[in-house]
Amino acid sequence: MASQPAPRRPSAAARYLVVLVIGLVAGAICSVMLLRALQARQDPFPNALMQVMGRQSSELRKAVEANRCTASDALPRLQSLRAMANDVETAFPGLRDDSRFATAASGLRATLDTALAAPPQDCAQLTAVVERVGEDCKACHRDFR
Repeated sequence: MASQPAPRRPSAAARYLVVLVIGLVAGAICSVMLLRALQARQDPFPNALMQVMGRQSSELRKAVEANRCTASDALPRLQSLRAMANDVETAFPGLRDDSRFATAASGLRATLDTALAAPPQDCAQLTAVVERVGEDCKACHRDFR
């Protein structure tokens, strides 16, 4: 009878490679689970509020660039900004008692109230309103961002 060769065993390097790949996959899965758990503990409201307010301000700047500066073009954006300005203190409860924060928030609301009381009729007026709103936003971001 002829002797048969012994079956080949996988090399040690192949076993180490398989273990390494399994470890990397398990590590990636655990990392994603950890990051999702940390993300779920954060309140999305402050970031969402700032994003929407930033977008409304950006749309007002685009309206000026496109020469669409009538009151009917600007008024909905200004009303939206004013409505969201009511929630600034709610979004940042840790800063509610800080006088600088309260002053910046009330300054933003006052600027928007003034703009809503006498809506801008042309691009020069709308540009002035957008600049004042931007200055109010920068005043707060300079101190608290």
